[in-house]
Amino acid sequence: MEALKGIAASSGIAIAKAYKLIEPNLTFEKKTITNVEAEVERFNTALATSRTELEKIRDKANEELGSDKAAIFEAHLLVLNDPELISPITDKVKSEKVNAEQALKDISHMFIMMFEQMDNEYMKERAADIRDVTNRVLANLLGVQVVNLSLISEEVIIIAEDLTPSDTAQLNRNYVKGFTTNIGGRTSHSAIMARSMEIPAVVGTKTATTSIQNGDIVIVNGLKGEVLINPTPEVIEQYRKEQVRFEAQKAEWAKLVNESTVSADGHHVELAANIGTPNDLEGVMTNGAEGVGLYRTEFLYMGRNELPSEEEQFESYKTVLEGMKEKPVVVRTLDIGGDKELPYLDLPKEMNPFLGFRAIRLCLEEQDLFRTQLRALLRASVYGNLKIMFPMIATLDEFRAAKAILLEEKEKLVAAGIAVSEKIELGIMVEIPSTAVLADQFAKEVDFFSIGTNDLIQYTMAADRMSEKVSYLYQPYNPAILRLVKMVIDAAHREGKWAGMCGEMAGDETAIPLLLGLGLDEFSMSATSILKARSQILRLTKQEMKELADKALQMSTTSEVMEAVNQATNK
Repeated sequence: MEALKGIAASSGIAIAKAYKLIEPNLTFEKKTITNVEAEVERFNTALATSRTELEKIRDKANEELGSDKAAIFEAHLLVLNDPELISPITDKVKSEKVNAEQALKDISHMFIMMFEQMDNEYMKERAADIRDVTNRVLANLLGVQVVNLSLISEEVIIIAEDLTPSDTAQLNRNYVKGFTTNIGGRTSHSAIMARSMEIPAVVGTKTATTSIQNGDIVIVNGLKGEVLINPTPEVIEQYRKEQVRFEAQKAEWAKLVNESTVSADGHHVELAANIGTPNDLEGVMTNGAEGVGLYRTEFLYMGRNELPSEEEQFESYKTVLEGMKEKPVVVRTLDIGGDKELPYLDLPKEMNPFLGFRAIRLCLEEQDLFRTQLRALLRASVYGNLKIMFPMIATLDEFRAAKAILLEEKEKLVAAGIAVSEKIELGIMVEIPSTAVLADQFAKEVDFFSIGTNDLIQYTMAADRMSEKVSYLYQPYNPAILRLVKMVIDAAHREGKWAGMCGEMAGDETAIPLLLGLGLDEFSMSATSILKARSQILRLTKQEMKELADKALQMSTTSEVMEAVNQATNK
């Protein structure tokens, strides 16, 4: 038996035969062509066929996974319609008289290399998207069948170098019991979609495709990030029992769906869900969320050719607010830039877009865009318990400017006789170290804080969390991070305000005891993590976790903190 270590991307245990995802043979020879018009027409036919295929995949994803996952394929369709990519290919066919396959390879390779060399998550995902799309076009040019994973009709575990979004969207959960890949991380498209589909997954094993052969019996342990190859019957039996235990545990968690989140010594905290679209509400309700702690509104703007109208936004916000039935809904205003771009906004190209013109910086500059969103939010506010937060706030001046614009739009609506709630709380995301350090001053003016740990950690540690070379520095439990979190929580409480967290750390099993001890009021996480987190908090006492957190704040290293948590919670 051989064991591989990777990243636990989606919880659960799967046992089945290996199905190696063999990439189609896309080799070809460079040719000189004589009929340029016929070659361009052949290329256009391949584009049209690819569009049809992607539209079918998009519709299937929309039906089974929701519109935010389907938006990935809207983005793929935009790539196919992008003149900056397509025009140079046809130009190359015409000017150099090369076959369409060669022109496609040369131009797409140039774009892929350009994006891969940009050191941020969005650009690398964009490179993967271009590769996925252009390989589909190349396959259609060559008349090669693209693998259709939806046709799998026996229980298997997919083994691949990586799974593209279009691969993952085609997985049939009745037959695909899990997957493992050589590359990828917890925030890759395939990992996110695996969690949505509740398929156990381990990514980033480095050698899965070379270590595993078709037909091997494989165990994917998505709880610990392990892959076992050809285990003994005894080990298989052991993991089948583990499967049963995990399913029983999920059934126990499900009993907590209507319970409050109260520690063993009677301290209540709020467990909320992060969402991207109104379609996510079903998961929010079935997992017993006590509110929405982060509504990422940028999904309304992505996968399309133009800005969403005020009316379209209003309907989306209204749907979520009504659906939550007066439970709090924290809506983050547009957070575009950095790892998220809009093709129809002519944003400047930057060396480091994560530290550049994005989020509130963009909105304060592009006020028409910002005011439209704020009007839609204000109009929707009467349909539920709305809280608005601004992302990427670095200075008090930015918060004051954003608040002033919101109040101007509110005044205009009221003057026009349009109802607006008088109970809207206004807060900020704390994701920049300067804001955490100055939290005592911000707390005098904001109604709440929501700590965005994904960015706060990488900015504090000066380490891109998507860079493999410095991934060891992405340390949620580092005492430096814990001290910043404590500063924010304490500053809020001194002013009678509340503090939440909407980054990955909020649903982290090791972080939860520390955050409870630090006094965090609201934990917002993926909906599928809520019941597990509630079960954990019910067993903890606030006082003991406060003692643990106080000790952790005085420690020197992440490993010391982790060991202290393990001892305190008897893990």
